[in-house]
Amino acid sequence: MLTLSTLRNHKERVIHALAKRNFDASEAIDRILELDAQRRSTQAELDDMLAQSNALSKQIGGLMREGKKEEAEGIKAQTAELKQQIPGLKDQMNTLENSIQAALCHIPNTPCSLVAAGRTAEDNEVVSEGGPTQDLPMGAMPHWDITEKYNLIDFDLGAKVTGAGFPFYRGKGAKLQRALIQFFLDRADAAGYEEFIPPHVINPESGFGTGQLPDKEGQMYHITADDLYLIPTAEVPLTNIYRDVLLQESDLPRKLCGYTPCFRREAGSYGKDVRGLNRLHQFDKVEIVQISHPDQSYDTLDAMVEHVRSLLEALELPYRVLRLCGGDMGFTSALTYDFEVWSAAQERWLEVSSVSNFETYQANRLKCRYKGKDGKTHLVHTLNGSALALPRIVAALLENHQTEDGILIPAALHPYCGFTKID
Repeated sequence: MLTLSTLRNHKERVIHALAKRNFDASEAIDRILELDAQRRSTQAELDDMLAQSNALSKQIGGLMREGKKEEAEGIKAQTAELKQQIPGLKDQMNTLENSIQAALCHIPNTPCSLVAAGRTAEDNEVVSEGGPTQDLPMGAMPHWDITEKYNLIDFDLGAKVTGAGFPFYRGKGAKLQRALIQFFLDRADAAGYEEFIPPHVINPESGFGTGQLPDKEGQMYHITADDLYLIPTAEVPLTNIYRDVLLQESDLPRKLCGYTPCFRREAGSYGKDVRGLNRLHQFDKVEIVQISHPDQSYDTLDAMVEHVRSLLEALELPYRVLRLCGGDMGFTSALTYDFEVWSAAQERWLEVSSVSNFETYQANRLKCRYKGKDGKTHLVHTLNGSALALPRIVAALLENHQTEDGILIPAALHPYCGFTKID
């Protein structure tokens, strides 16, 4: 979340930046600053009262030793009266602080200067394209027909056992899934990311730290008995490793990666655009995360974008990179690049990765700081990216690499699959 000092010192800049998101922050910020003024006034009153109480208490002993009992009793009465008021002021302080925190949680991150104003995905900017063009055979099929023809994925069985959006992978479909996961992990390892196998459930504190709570609780599966949540992405447990951690400047950057299943309710999703692998409630993904020095985070973002690009090049998929407009960015992001692959049979673009810089927005929630060379503590910048999410990658691989007599596997995956073709 945004810091109070940012709102105090750069109010107009924040309002202008948030207008790119079509978010009018004027009233909310004024309310927060009003609460902050009340908090600071209450704090000053409380500090003064505590100082008075301490000073009076010190006088009592001396007066008693001097035999001024009556005067000492009068001061005792004053001290008692002050002590009666102090708890009320402390409660008032807590109430104001909680109100400020609650209000701050509902203000999104400010977009960086590269982000264009806009309302929908139609306003996103295509910054680059790459990959081969595909010439499909006559009668080319969408992936949901391909998976049925070659017994790769069983959507009906998943619906029977669990519900829609929880498919079974089988045979070469399961092997392809595992091959992609290992390929992505090996590429992340080669790029210097430390691999973790994190928990697949998180507590509310972790959800708050990365911004899923209170913004996205309706999109997560909640284990009510234990007040835990199934993770929507490995970003959440990986980034929360550094919750309440003070790093040294020399520790930065920290590079982490992890494979996990991901769980998303995706309430209200229906129609042909979510058919097959296009949108699932459970899917596999390899995530990369960096904890970065603020001066280096945008260079880090560029490097993460290039890492994802290299994966798509290796998979021989046509792709494009989009810089999201203010209206299409996630709540916590300062700048996001989306990667989309071309679904040849569906004739549309499918999002397969988002790579984002959150600047200090998550770090402020996480209380993740580093001690600089100046001896002061500063908030880190956090970044994450999908590298990659599997369902739509699998869909694109099957559709784009289909031939009349089977599905060709990209050469980069041959050592991982153990086969070169699905037929």
